[in-house]
Amino acid sequence: MLSVRDAEATILNSVKPLDNQLDVEFVDLLMANNRILATPVTSSFNFPHWDNSAMDGYAVRYADVQQARSDRPVVLEVVEEIPAGYQPQMTLKSGQAARIFTGGIMPNGADTVVMQEKTHRQDNQVLIFIPPQPQEYVRHQGDFYQAGTELLPGGMTLTPAEIAILAAACREQVGVFRRPKVAIFSCGNELVMPEQLLKPGQIVDSNQFALATLMRELEAEVLLLGIVKDDPATLKEIINYAIANADIVISTGGVSVGDYDYIGRTLQSLGGKIHFQSVQMRPGKPLTFATFPTCLYFGLPGNPVSALVTCWRFVKPAIKKLAGLSQGWGGNFLKVRSHSQLQSHGKMETYICGNLHLFNGVYQFHQSPGNQSSGNLINLSQTQALAILPVGQTLVSPGEEVVVLQP
Repeated sequence: MLSVRDAEATILNSVKPLDNQLDVEFVDLLMANNRILATPVTSSFNFPHWDNSAMDGYAVRYADVQQARSDRPVVLEVVEEIPAGYQPQMTLKSGQAARIFTGGIMPNGADTVVMQEKTHRQDNQVLIFIPPQPQEYVRHQGDFYQAGTELLPGGMTLTPAEIAILAAACREQVGVFRRPKVAIFSCGNELVMPEQLLKPGQIVDSNQFALATLMRELEAEVLLLGIVKDDPATLKEIINYAIANADIVISTGGVSVGDYDYIGRTLQSLGGKIHFQSVQMRPGKPLTFATFPTCLYFGLPGNPVSALVTCWRFVKPAIKKLAGLSQGWGGNFLKVRSHSQLQSHGKMETYICGNLHLFNGVYQFHQSPGNQSSGNLINLSQTQALAILPVGQTLVSPGEEVVVLQP
C-alpha cells in the first residue's frame, strides 16, 4: 500500500504529455477559452504599437515647460488636436503644444504629456502651471512587449486575458493541444441508470455523471461506456476497447478484494503494468493504477465519495499534465484555520468534506454536517474543500491549522 505522496509521484511520472507537434489543433479565438496553448506565441507588433498618451491633456516638449510655476505659468500655442485613432500631422516646435486624448499618438517633437487638470485653456493657448516629470504620461512603443520576443509561453491555459492579447496581436486562430480522450465506465451487477425503475438492492450509477462532468470541466473529450456487469469476459472486452480509444480510462468499482472484483486480473491479462492497487488514504484506499503503452488506467473505488475524492486527488493532476499544461498540475492546497473539530483514526491520510468561509479576513474550514461515510454522496453537495489529516494525526481542534485541498 503506497502513501498518497508516493502514489501521486508514481502517477505523474507515468504521464507523457501530448506532443506539441502531433497533438495540436487550431481553433478560433472565441473557442479557445480554457484550452492549453501548444507552442509559444510571438508577435511582429510592438505593444504599444507607437508612442501614445496615457492621459487626456497636452503633448508638449519638456524643455518648454520644466520651469512652469503657479505664479508664472508657461504659455504654449495649441497647434493640433489628437484624438485616439488620429495620425498627427504637425511636428511640435518650441512654444507649441497639441491637445491630446488618452491613446492618442504622440506627435513628433513632443516627449511629455501634461494632464489637463494641471492646465488652463484660453482660445488657442494653454497655460501650464505645474512642471511635469520628463516623459510623464507617455507610453512608449514597445514598453509592454517588444516584437519578435515571446508573447505567451506554450503550456499555459488560455483565459480571457490571454485571448485578448492574442486578438490584439491580430491572431484569428491559435494552436492548442487537442482535448485528452477519457473513457469512463462503472462496474457492478447492482448498478442501474437513472431512468430505470429501482428494484431492491439496486443502486443508481451516479459515478459516471460526476466523473464525466469533472472531465468535461477539464476540457477532456469523454467517451461514456456505461455500466459493465461483473462478468470477466465482458469486462475484458470493454477495457480492451477503452484502452485502444482513449488516453485515460477511468472505471469505478471492481477494485477491492471481493469475489466479483475483476479489474486487477483483467488488466494483467491485457498486458497492463499495475503500479499499485491500494493507497494509504481514507476514503479511497482500493485504488488501482496501471499503464499501457498509449493509455493510463485508473480503477477508482465504487463508493461515490471515494470515487470523486480519488479523482480530485490523482486523476485531475494526471489529466492536466497529459493535456500539455507545463506546470501547476497538482491541486490547490491551502493552510487554513479549522472551525470544526476534525477526527481521524490516524492510520490513513484522511480527507474530510467541507467548506471554506472567510471570517475577519481569514479562511476557516467548516466540516460538512452529514456523515463522512464514503457512501454518503449527499454530503458532497457544495463541497469547496477537503481537509487533510496526515497519517498519525487523529485530531484537529477548533482554531488549529489544517491543510485543505480545493477540488
